Amino acid sequence: MPREASADVLAEMVANVIKVAVAPGDAVAVGDTVVLLESMKMEIPVLAEHAGTVTAVKVGEGDVVQEGDVLVSIDL
Repeated sequence: MPREASADVLAEMVANVIKVAVAPGDAVAVGDTVVLLESMKMEIPVLAEHAGTVTAVKVGEGDVVQEGDVLVSIDL
């Protein structure tokens, strides 16, 4: 049986993680907020681009992320 495809949700900029909205095992739909970032006093929701099940959360509240960092992994 082939392995299911997976997708990573990436940070698009340097920012602070102010909220992690999902946990491993959570089901997500396209457009669901998975992480809330803060940069330059603006809150930026990071949305799931694919529906699936969260397999890993790679960041925690208070972390600083760089552009391209993996925030969440999702099995499709």
